[in-house]
Amino acid sequence: MSIRVADETVLSGSNDGHGIVGSPTATHSPHAPAQTAIPASSSNPPNAAIPSRPSLSSKSSSSPPRSSTEADLATKPSPSTTARWRNSLPPATQRSDATSTTQTETITVVEPSFDEGVLRALCDLDCGIPLLLDRIKQSMVSCREASAFFKKRAVLEEEFGRSMQKLAKNTADLYAMNDGKAGSFVNAWQTTMKIHEIIAENRLRFASRLNEMSEELASLAKEVDKNRKVAKDLAIRYERNLQDSEITTEKSKARLDTTMEELARILLQKEGEPAKDSVVQTRTPAGGKRAIGKAVAKGGLLLKGRNPQNIQRQEDDIRARVQSFSQSYHKSVQETQGLRQEYFNFQLPRILRSLKECADEIDLGTQYHLTRYAFLFESIVLSDGSTLAPTGIEDGPGLKSTIESIDNRSDFKVYMQNYAYAHGGVQRGPRRTGPEHEGFLPPLPQHIDRANPIPHNANTPNSSHSQLPERSRTTFGVDLAEQMARDGVEVPLIMVKCCEAIEKHGITTVGVYRIGGTMSKVTRLKEKLDKDLDATNLDAEEWSGDISNVTSVLKLWLRELPEPLLTLQLHQGFLDAAKIESDRLRHIRLHERVNDLPDPNYATLKYFMGHLHRIVQQEAQNSMSIGNLAIVFGPTLFPPTAPNGEDGLAGATIQNKAIETILEHYTDIFVDESEVA
Repeated sequence: MSIRVADETVLSGSNDGHGIVGSPTATHSPHAPAQTAIPASSSNPPNAAIPSRPSLSSKSSSSPPRSSTEADLATKPSPSTTARWRNSLPPATQRSDATSTTQTETITVVEPSFDEGVLRALCDLDCGIPLLLDRIKQSMVSCREASAFFKKRAVLEEEFGRSMQKLAKNTADLYAMNDGKAGSFVNAWQTTMKIHEIIAENRLRFASRLNEMSEELASLAKEVDKNRKVAKDLAIRYERNLQDSEITTEKSKARLDTTMEELARILLQKEGEPAKDSVVQTRTPAGGKRAIGKAVAKGGLLLKGRNPQNIQRQEDDIRARVQSFSQSYHKSVQETQGLRQEYFNFQLPRILRSLKECADEIDLGTQYHLTRYAFLFESIVLSDGSTLAPTGIEDGPGLKSTIESIDNRSDFKVYMQNYAYAHGGVQRGPRRTGPEHEGFLPPLPQHIDRANPIPHNANTPNSSHSQLPERSRTTFGVDLAEQMARDGVEVPLIMVKCCEAIEKHGITTVGVYRIGGTMSKVTRLKEKLDKDLDATNLDAEEWSGDISNVTSVLKLWLRELPEPLLTLQLHQGFLDAAKIESDRLRHIRLHERVNDLPDPNYATLKYFMGHLHRIVQQEAQNSMSIGNLAIVFGPTLFPPTAPNGEDGLAGATIQNKAIETILEHYTDIFVDESEVA
């Protein structure tokens, strides 16, 4: 870096090598040409007047250049720039009697929102720019490390999510093809696989967010690196210009000193004193013997020729050159002063501010994305927890409650009933009864249950079925056709019982079917209906007082059917029909799919759609339109997973459209003209 000497050296001739020591008045005219008298003889020529670095309070508040064009314009001095420098000189260089008004008008370095104290400290340091450049480089390393971590974490999460998704789907498909247990076990198994698929989808979304953050951090580091290089190049260019100007000033000073030595020699010659080498050597300038040689050559060999006219002519010539070199020297000093004050008052704060903003930008950006990562990580863990153990009944059953819902005893009883019904007429193993002369024992007397005196007929093929108490037959998780065949009804008893109670006590309730019930009460009502359907009184105040518990139980029964009401086989057909744009053609195709349903499913759907049709008729009171009911029962009446890998959200929308169309055309699809008449 160049030597820093006070501005006032040229003006007052005093300098302590550390700062401004001249007259305070002189500081207000740093660009005025010096009027120092040229001495007749001097052994110590004046030093170069290179301005010192002003304090930070005098620096301009202009924003750092954001482009090369703006930076180039900033390097050109102008009258306004000069005025700004004069108005922003440090208080230490002003008169002691300066008023507070003058100080308050000083231009602030930066906006109040910026950390002015840090910028002041950086401007006071000689290593401010290298400090910030190294700091930004460290921040870029940290930013890139965070970006790489997010990228690797996203790969792990995506691999985990896709593997679990594939495992759950394949497991569910394989179990459907194998001859596994039915009843409550198959329902719990399918629900368990659905929970795993939900967790897998959450992980895939988490991986997608991590990839986005990784790309944003990489882009941020790249942009900051680009801005860092621009600011660095700008600082190097300004410093090089200042150094070149200082070198030019030093050369001008050397020429002036040499010419002044020539003038001193010619004055000695004019006075008739001998020009001794010792005298010349004592006044030898910084150039040494080489400078003396030049002086002798330019002076025309001062020691020769003592003609007064020749000496006077030489003196005039040398004085003219001294005047010319003095003006050139002072002009160089002024230019150096201007460049130095422009650099330290204007350009340096702009460059430091630009670099500090880059450092703040990458630091805050990295911290923001790390905070976002922490939030997303916490959210995904909480989401997994709420999926495994939901707090509300509408969120579906949790994993633990799903596994605990397996009732092996009831499953076995149902299996035994169905097996006896299907194979009871087939003779297997030894005969139970026969003629006594063939060695058969007479039949044992029938046991009559006094609490339920129904005689047991051992000769009927369904004897094993009749031995089971009728009230123990379950309702939830049992195949629809089996329930209706077992109970000998055209519509499931639980649907008739719940729909009648809902129409009687809650058809005008606002948000019926949309508002869920209390989880504990819904669970208790499910157990009561599963244990003894006929004995459960839904007209009781416990259930009629809050009809949402009954609606939640009915939706739960529909969800727990081993096969959805609209069947897996016809699922894609319903979706294809619902995608048709034409209302009339969509109605016809959905009508055809409804007619393709098995008889138990068709009868149940017809009854249930009639019930929902009556709910819609009370829309003014319950606020449940056809669209609202379609949103509630779209996921319930259709299979929970979309076929052919279709997007879940798009599939749900299509399912809702199918239910909405069927409900809109309920009369055309289900009601015969004879029934209307």
